[in-house]
Amino acid sequence: MNRQGKTRLAKYYVALEDSEKHKVEYEVHRLVVNRDPKFTNFVEFRTHKVIYRRYAGLFFSICVDITDNELAYLECIHLFVEILDHFFSNVCELDLVFNFHKVYLILDEFILAGELQETSKRLLDFSFQNPDFTSTPADRRPSVRAVRF
Repeated sequence: MNRQGKTRLAKYYVALEDSEKHKVEYEVHRLVVNRDPKFTNFVEFRTHKVIYRRYAGLFFSICVDITDNELAYLECIHLFVEILDHFFSNVCELDLVFNFHKVYLILDEFILAGELQETSKRLLDFSFQNPDFTSTPADRRPSVRAVRF
């Protein structure tokens, strides 16, 4: 989300109605934006924790279970931003807006069903160099034209 409260990227791993999603995003924005930078990047939120980090005018936040490791998810946010920065060559807010489909692909490469799956930047960079990574299904040519039995 940006400083004005506009959500630029959101991925939910639990079922919520749209009205509840907007309410959560609004409440998280209010919690995070006005916090003093001297405070920790962890905030208790309802029965969960919000881990956030600010990069320029954007706040990246993750809502996790109260028992999850805060530092692991703080590093997850940093890894995500590093990968975006490498992929887009100095990422900015407009990259997230106009290339949201690529950003979701990147996110899905290392977070699966809400759990951190891959933490190696080297392995993630290798998968992004694959030419099929960012192409759409219409752009890909099938290696097998037809299969008959």
